[in-house]
Amino acid sequence: MNRKVFILTATTGLVAACMLDGPGAAYAQSAVQARKILTKASSVPTAQADDGGEKEQIIVTGTRDPHQTARKSVSPIQVVTAAQLAQTGQADVRDALMQLAPSVARSARVNGSANMTDAISLRGLTPDQTLILVNGKRRHNTAVLSNNAGPQQGTTPVDIDMIPVSAVDHIEILQDGAAAQYGSDAIAGVVNVILKHGTGGFEAQAINGGYEAGDGFTSGESFNWGTSLYGRGFFDVSAEYKYQDHTFRATPDSRTGRNDFMDIGNPRQQRETISYNMEFEINRDVKLYSFATFGHRNGESYEDYRTPSTAVAMYPYGYSPQESIDENDFGVTVGFKGQKYNWDWDVSTTYGGDSEQMGLFNSVNKTILAATGQTPTRFSLMSFSNTQWTTDAGVRRAFDVPVLAGPLNFALGAQYRYDSYHIGAGDYASYYGLGADSFHGLSPQNAGNSNRDVTAGYVDVSAELLKGWQIDLAGRFEHYTDAGDTETGKVSSRYDVNRYFGLRGTISSGFRAPTLAEEHWSNMSVAATTASGYIPVNSAGARMLGAKALKPERSTNFSAGIVLNPLRDLHVTVDAYQIDLRDRIMAAGVYNGAAAIEALNLDGFQVAPDISPTAVTASYYANAASTRTRGLDITASYLTRLGRFGRINWDVSANFNQTNIRHVSEDGNGNALLNVQQQAYLTSYTPRNKVIFGGVWHYGKMDFAVHEIRYGRTTSELEYYTGANAYSNTNFMRFVNTPRYETNLVFGYQVTPQWRVALGANNVGNAKQRKLPEQFRYEGAYGYDVNAEQIGYNGGFYYLQVNYKL
Repeated sequence: MNRKVFILTATTGLVAACMLDGPGAAYAQSAVQARKILTKASSVPTAQADDGGEKEQIIVTGTRDPHQTARKSVSPIQVVTAAQLAQTGQADVRDALMQLAPSVARSARVNGSANMTDAISLRGLTPDQTLILVNGKRRHNTAVLSNNAGPQQGTTPVDIDMIPVSAVDHIEILQDGAAAQYGSDAIAGVVNVILKHGTGGFEAQAINGGYEAGDGFTSGESFNWGTSLYGRGFFDVSAEYKYQDHTFRATPDSRTGRNDFMDIGNPRQQRETISYNMEFEINRDVKLYSFATFGHRNGESYEDYRTPSTAVAMYPYGYSPQESIDENDFGVTVGFKGQKYNWDWDVSTTYGGDSEQMGLFNSVNKTILAATGQTPTRFSLMSFSNTQWTTDAGVRRAFDVPVLAGPLNFALGAQYRYDSYHIGAGDYASYYGLGADSFHGLSPQNAGNSNRDVTAGYVDVSAELLKGWQIDLAGRFEHYTDAGDTETGKVSSRYDVNRYFGLRGTISSGFRAPTLAEEHWSNMSVAATTASGYIPVNSAGARMLGAKALKPERSTNFSAGIVLNPLRDLHVTVDAYQIDLRDRIMAAGVYNGAAAIEALNLDGFQVAPDISPTAVTASYYANAASTRTRGLDITASYLTRLGRFGRINWDVSANFNQTNIRHVSEDGNGNALLNVQQQAYLTSYTPRNKVIFGGVWHYGKMDFAVHEIRYGRTTSELEYYTGANAYSNTNFMRFVNTPRYETNLVFGYQVTPQWRVALGANNVGNAKQRKLPEQFRYEGAYGYDVNAEQIGYNGGFYYLQVNYKL
């Protein structure tokens, strides 16, 4: 029997779905307590009830204490409820969080094969450095690597929108390093998606809208239904459908004077997702529980416009190739939890994966066309798939220690994970000769399979040493068969001077192991006049360019903050942080011209002779730099009671962030791995600050919300496309994207106890990024810096939202 199949079969009956990725027993107990205390998250807009009379929400992220709340946490935690997600008018988790959490960022557009992956990042770092959990369990990554230039280059993040937004009860955002608790990737923080666990009722939602420019029609329909399992548990199911049409924001093509480029904007995609979450009490000591998600995406993304050519007479008016994707994504957790001899125990297994088939149509293979006079116009380019299979076992117990002010919580556990990654070749026509125009297919030489085993153990201790003084200690050891051993630790403490004022702080170490995609990925993108190739770090071409074997990223995190509760309904937190990150992995190298062409040839890629050698680049993924990120997170909330005129929930949150490069590494040939532009991706493409402020007024059957988002400046290093510095890897032009403001409004009315309607507008002022100078627009069409993680360029979005609850 296959080793993986045997382990999965042996553990299926001994697993638990609701434990944290590391300290799982804590989540098992905490989730039970949370259900007893929480009102249904979709019925309240904040973690505390509007009237201040209900108990505050229990959290399960970053703590082993089964009674911990966000406001009493030793680390900064932001809780986002289902009602807050719905109030943004977004049909996606990612875009909703962008309007609610100032430390969350995303790129306006991710080029190439990753254009339809929905990822988020925290505190100015990359998506790979933020760990995503579902019900406390590690979520698998997408199979497609973000290979094109920009801040997300080299990442294979979790596609958070493969989780139905209708399934979300609330989201806990831990803004602190947590690798000692959860393992690899939790350097910037942790986003834990808690699924709904209701026992009665049906809810449905429809959101339909479009952009001020008249395009980008978006429709999102979803439902959620929960029922009791014979009074001994619950079963909750959600389903969702989303359609998103293209948007077009290109400036006129300098070759034709027309708006021929259609790839500056949103791709078209259809997405269907479904999930369930369940728990069943077998007896007083044992509970079975499970949850799962499945998502399918079909999408199309335009490539750069090709002008008419006698060599491609079949397209007399020119052509715009379109990249297609057919993706399936799944994750399932099954298990048992319980209590024995005063020990909470939790054993679980989680199996998840993502598979994608990449295609291309409205294109040609110029080599085949020249030789035979005809060519296919549709190609199968490549396929990718990854799986992640994690088995956890953990125990927890609270001990009464007379000399301590509160119980001592002790947690101990172990984890085994098996990762696999598959790269499949495209059809023969996609890679023969010059390959498919705009996106070179992968040949059997570039295909392959890789895998690794990861074993880990952790220990965690927390206690209230004196009245008001809490301390948490965590340690973790992990062994990777491809990246070696790593040890991480964390010390957190909080002291409440009185009920109005508290201090907290953390010191921790962290790491991120290189992904299998970073170690083995390869592809080549071909624009109208340029070609960019990415080759595996251990390949012949990369070794020629001086590549060295990848090693894990390592971090040291410091944070210190204050918690203020000066008034009954006023809550303020201020947390400063510093993240020293060593050996950051990113696409590196400054090779172009003949050296780049030779390296690509060694790895099975051919470059068209009509592309200038200076416009050809070759890169690989390397431990390129060490950085220091410093910042400040501020949150404040206040409840104004207006008597018969209702109430207003005010909120303010802000993130201030700056990353500096402390060291740039060299390749084996003695050349710096990062040029000025690549360094800027790390330091200045994310806003220096982001501020969100506003409020929600509830008055009878009416509610009105207004929020203003201020995006701080970003600074780009722009590539020259004309003149003596055209396509230079050393000379760039600095460009500042000045601060931008976005106003979001929504007016809702409860028509009947079952029906609610709302009209909303995101970005009422139709604000966009500052346009680039014309000489730095590729072919005149790229009027915006698509890599900047600022406001974006699509403009205002207007929508109608209808909710039904039975």
